[in-house]
Amino acid sequence: MYICFCLPQVKLICQSFINVLIRKHFFSCLTYLLALFQVLEENIMTFVKNELKTFKRILSPELPEGFESQKQDKEVVDAEDEKQESSAREGALKITLHVLRKMNQKELADTLENYELAVICQRELKSNLKKKFQYVFEGIAKQGNPTLLNKIYTELYITEGGTGEVNNEHELRQIETTTRKQARPETAIKCNDIFKPLTGQDKLIRTVLTKGVAGIGKTVSVQKFILDWAEGKANQDVQFVFSVPFRQVNLLKGDKHTLIALLNHFSMETKQSRISNYDKYKVLFIFDGLDECRLPLDFHKNKICCDVTESTSVDVLLTNLIKGNLLPSALLWITTRPAAANKIPSECVDQVTEVRGFNDPQKEEYFRKRFRDEDLASRIISHIKTSRSLHIMCHIPVFCWISATVLEHMLKHKREEMPKNLTEMYTHLVVFHTKQKNEKYLGKEETNPHLNNESILSLGKLAFQQLVNGNLIFYEEDLKEAGIDVNEASVYSGLCTQLFKEECGLYQDKVYCFVHLSIQEFLAAVYVFLSFINNNENLMAKPQSTSRNLSVLFRDKHKVTVYKSALDKALQSETGNLDLFLRFLLGLSLESNQKHLRGLLTKTRSSSQSHEETVKYIKKKIRKNLSPERSINLFHCLNELNDHSLVEEIQSYLSSGSLSEPNLSPAQWSALVFVLLTSEKSWMYLT
Repeated sequence: MYICFCLPQVKLICQSFINVLIRKHFFSCLTYLLALFQVLEENIMTFVKNELKTFKRILSPELPEGFESQKQDKEVVDAEDEKQESSAREGALKITLHVLRKMNQKELADTLENYELAVICQRELKSNLKKKFQYVFEGIAKQGNPTLLNKIYTELYITEGGTGEVNNEHELRQIETTTRKQARPETAIKCNDIFKPLTGQDKLIRTVLTKGVAGIGKTVSVQKFILDWAEGKANQDVQFVFSVPFRQVNLLKGDKHTLIALLNHFSMETKQSRISNYDKYKVLFIFDGLDECRLPLDFHKNKICCDVTESTSVDVLLTNLIKGNLLPSALLWITTRPAAANKIPSECVDQVTEVRGFNDPQKEEYFRKRFRDEDLASRIISHIKTSRSLHIMCHIPVFCWISATVLEHMLKHKREEMPKNLTEMYTHLVVFHTKQKNEKYLGKEETNPHLNNESILSLGKLAFQQLVNGNLIFYEEDLKEAGIDVNEASVYSGLCTQLFKEECGLYQDKVYCFVHLSIQEFLAAVYVFLSFINNNENLMAKPQSTSRNLSVLFRDKHKVTVYKSALDKALQSETGNLDLFLRFLLGLSLESNQKHLRGLLTKTRSSSQSHEETVKYIKKKIRKNLSPERSINLFHCLNELNDHSLVEEIQSYLSSGSLSEPNLSPAQWSALVFVLLTSEKSWMYLT
């Protein structure tokens, strides 16, 4: 039996069937959605309740302020991606702020909003500091080939450093003394623990002053401290860390700022967050390089400033911050070379530490980490051990880099005799980098391993001018005065590095410095030597600075050789700031070192007679009643001149056991001290 339907009937039946399905599906979907939204509501309420608990703790006057409570809650609600969670928390915050203000609780809403802005600011600050400090560069920046700090960092030896009084010895002399100190109980301090009281002490540490010679690792220690904080590894009780290098503060000299505005100059994150109540947070200021500061830092005459919103000079802001008039709850870490330590009054410092650099095992560790070729590393270590002066200098990490650079190049290219003293080492370093510069910027491949570029003279002039003025850093006007085109300053990469203020994202000015103070001293010696040889001009016999002290220092009416003039000036200096410069200058008088300056010399002036006269003059000075520091440096000068007669004389006495105290002359006493300081033997029977 067949039933026939017309087309309208078919449509009607189909529509009815579809409606039945839709109704069933609708009720099914509705049931599902109701269940889903019920779960969603529960989750949202749980999330909001947890956020409200956080906000309640933030606003509670009974609990200490800080960001730890947020960290605890993050562990409770951590189901979403960090970015999504951040957006969700921001939404919950906006709702809470909106409702609080509707309830006329403006003060509570403002407090909560400021706190959350600080949390966001800290998160961004940590992220940016991690990006900035996770890489480290040795000597010069190697573009495209950075090294992770955490991969190569070796914990430097940091000790309690005593009173923080000024040390007038040349820094190389301080290193030599340190290497010969008798073992005595010392407290080693880890970089991340500098604000913790020492064992047995119960005092609050607000300000730490860390001393250390140039290149010893102060800035790298600061970098490691900041990186560990940014990565959440240490010092998480500190909410904000601000890195304020003195070399960049110098560029604000003469300007007026509030403390808040000054911080915003060095931290874009705080500027965007509009934070002003830093007294509510635990804040750390790190002032790196006090010795580079060109501000007067007049702690006695500067006016008192206790208001973070008061506009005044940067000098006044810094002195009041250090004295505790501004943000007394803030922590301060100041790093400096020893000679500048007394710029900060002792009553403003709670703890003094000292960075000692590498001990002997760490020196070897450095070279073995630096070179994958074990044989190359062993050969370099063996060579350095043959020269006591080179081995002592490797106490400084930067000098390890210098030695590695020079010796690797010479061993791989099978060059002539290896450098055995400081002058030879630094001459080869400058030759190596000049060759690199010519290949990179001028497209010339150098096969002649000699200096032949006028840029060395310009750098030498800059180095000498700034050395006599006591400056390690300098600015564009200083370069112009030395005849250096600031637009071509990058050509000097490797010997003179530049630090751009725009690293902070706010400035365009540039700050320049030599890779290490010893390189500045060497280039200054090269400039003085060439001025004497080429132009018969004795720069050591006339004033080189407008400074009163330096005018007296360089006043010399007698026409003597540049070497004798330099000797006299170095001996007159109480600080020993010319000691290493003098070693280099005398070392350059040897023909064996002059051959590397062949491209710069218009004539040579080296004879056995002048050499003997210089040696005789040094021995004459040694026989006088000089300070131990000056006498020891004169023996180093004799070493640079390859004269070991006094030392060999004393060594023969020591070896034969015929040393007689009453019969020793002043010169022999000085030689004995030098032998004991520079010898690896203990000579215990002398005691």
